[in-house]
Amino acid sequence: MEKMSFLNKTAILATIATLSLTGCAVSQAQDTTQSQQQTATTTPSNEMTPSENGEMPSSPNDSQNRSTFDGSMPQQGMREGFKDNQFQGGMQSYSSTGTSTFVSFVANDLFTERDLAQEADLSSATNQTVESNNDITITSEGVYVLSGTASDVTIIVEASDSDKVQLVLDNLNVTNTTQPVIYVKSADKVFITTAQGSSNTLSVTSTFTADGDTNTDAVIFAKDDITLNGQGTLIIKSSDNGITSKDDLKVTGGTYIITSEGHALEANDSIRIYDGSFRLESGKDGMHAENDDDDTLGYIYIANGSFETTSGSDAIHANSALQIDNGTMTLNAREALEGTYIQVNGGDITISASDDGINSARQSSLYTPTIEITGGNLDITMGSGDTDALDANGNLIITGGNVNISAQFAFDYDGTATFTGGTVMVNGSQVTSITNSMMGGMGGMGGNMQGGRPGEMQGNMQGGMPEDTQGQPNGQMPYGPGGKHGRR
Repeated sequence: MEKMSFLNKTAILATIATLSLTGCAVSQAQDTTQSQQQTATTTPSNEMTPSENGEMPSSPNDSQNRSTFDGSMPQQGMREGFKDNQFQGGMQSYSSTGTSTFVSFVANDLFTERDLAQEADLSSATNQTVESNNDITITSEGVYVLSGTASDVTIIVEASDSDKVQLVLDNLNVTNTTQPVIYVKSADKVFITTAQGSSNTLSVTSTFTADGDTNTDAVIFAKDDITLNGQGTLIIKSSDNGITSKDDLKVTGGTYIITSEGHALEANDSIRIYDGSFRLESGKDGMHAENDDDDTLGYIYIANGSFETTSGSDAIHANSALQIDNGTMTLNAREALEGTYIQVNGGDITISASDDGINSARQSSLYTPTIEITGGNLDITMGSGDTDALDANGNLIITGGNVNISAQFAFDYDGTATFTGGTVMVNGSQVTSITNSMMGGMGGMGGNMQGGRPGEMQGNMQGGMPEDTQGQPNGQMPYGPGGKHGRR
């Protein structure tokens, strides 16, 4: 969400102070109405709609507070609780709505049996040992076991668009200077499987060289769908991106240690993770899904897994939808989770962020920007300054889970807030309402303009910052009803 400079904020506050001199005779009823419009109060109910057919297979801690699934993809149908982009219960939706309501993903619809198989059928496999300066080109369907240590070798898959190719990495170690180690030019689909107990290291050390019009900028670069699985370890070191798919990128098992100057995992259409262990260190995003030609694509779905991510930009970035059903995550980034529609249904997620902890911003025309938390345990620690733990450029929905926030500003939303279940703690105090730190307003009666201690009412335009945020009713800084910015 766009931030404002201190000078701009001060100028706007001064303008508001002048305007307020003519508007002091505001009735108590109007104050009450304004307060209700800016605050979502907890409904004392923890009864969530159970999942109908969307249970995650092999997810050990399925949330008790899951959204209802209908098994369709996001652009098909509606999720229960929404109708015509408006929330039930009289809540009016954010005016800048998307074209569709979000329908939760279901793992069974996103992964095939072969995606989930962690061992390859080696009965008819071809074994190849890499040699330095000798590329390997695969042109037909089959299973290929690759091993050995070499430099400046590219394994090229150039098969027909109906061929499925499986590459089994069995202690494969390749260091290239400017070319991908694995380059999928064409195939129906390619599986990259780490053999049980194997350790595989693939590296590119210098600036990538393009292949004609194709910017081959990843250690594993695929123009088609790829699935990574297996029972071994894959270590990737890259001067740009780690793994890139121009279609769908799936990971269903294995251990991945990726160090990259660019994105660690990147895909055009989707990143889908069923399980696996990930340690990602990236100069840009840990995971990045974006389709420049179709903004309804570029989504990320995570069913389970363990994640340790340190990123220069976003830990997980999905242009359209981001859904997390389970998993253990430790995310250190400028922004931890970013997408247009973000839904957290479960998992243990620890966030340290220097800008926004979770940020829903309009990057897809498909959805209204929304943060929805239905379950899981989230621990969000924000850096100092003008930062927000939960920043929605649309709507904020909390119906379950445990959210623990340490931040100067906890909630920032442009649309509406719904708080009907779960536990939210802000700076050590339990929250019973969601008070917006961004909505504009004229402050309270008696000229209490944007901040100061609640007792400093008469003519206090800004006031000082409090020495202790503990004990505030919602755990935030005690600014006036106009919020932390109050300025639009």
